[in-house]
Amino acid sequence: MLSITSTDEWKDAYPGTSPLESRGLPLENRGLIGLLELSGVENKQPCAALEREKREVEARLRERYQGFTRPDFLNLPVMAAYERYYRRFDKTYHMLLQVESIVLKGKSLPNVSPLVDANFMAEVETLALTAGHDVAHLTGKIIMDISRPGERMLLMNGTEKAILAGDMVMRDDGGICCSILYGQDNRSPITEETSSVLYVAYAPPGVGAKAVGAQLEQIEANVRLFAPLAHVEQLRLLGL
Repeated sequence: MLSITSTDEWKDAYPGTSPLESRGLPLENRGLIGLLELSGVENKQPCAALEREKREVEARLRERYQGFTRPDFLNLPVMAAYERYYRRFDKTYHMLLQVESIVLKGKSLPNVSPLVDANFMAEVETLALTAGHDVAHLTGKIIMDISRPGERMLLMNGTEKAILAGDMVMRDDGGICCSILYGQDNRSPITEETSSVLYVAYAPPGVGAKAVGAQLEQIEANVRLFAPLAHVEQLRLLGL
């Protein structure tokens, strides 16, 4: 099981992540990180049950949001919380565009790999932003932190990027592994060879423990469609 902690700077930056601040603060108003680590998974073969569940997810979304416009989506509490976070950095929450493409444009959920798809299927239902990492490619201590002025990271496509300060990030001994704004690095993404996976749900204040908990539970349920014997190494929330 990976050892995962958070810095004082992360706790200071997002209200409710320290025990003192959390006293009496509603769960939905706390900054949180959700962690789900699974081992004993197989990521090479397509799964018919997972594909059937994708079609059901698409149908549920289209029924749930029938007649919605962009302002309606932005009024959803979880979507609104992420939009506030992204707006601080003059960016748009990409999950808004992805849900719109399924509901309003009739697009289908993508086929990347079972472990990646299991996460994305859950994301479009709970709206909780989550990254998936190959545990074998994470090194040393895993720390939830914030980005600092002048920092750079290698994006998934291999491009080095100067990143904005104040973003929620995850670090290991090799540097920044993931950022809310810029996504994952090119060292630890899920591949066909992944047998142990860490899912990290990033929840700024306003998203809430209910949405994060539902996200992690749904990911696990999706994974068990193709890896029923997967072992839960950890399932927990940082910030409570």
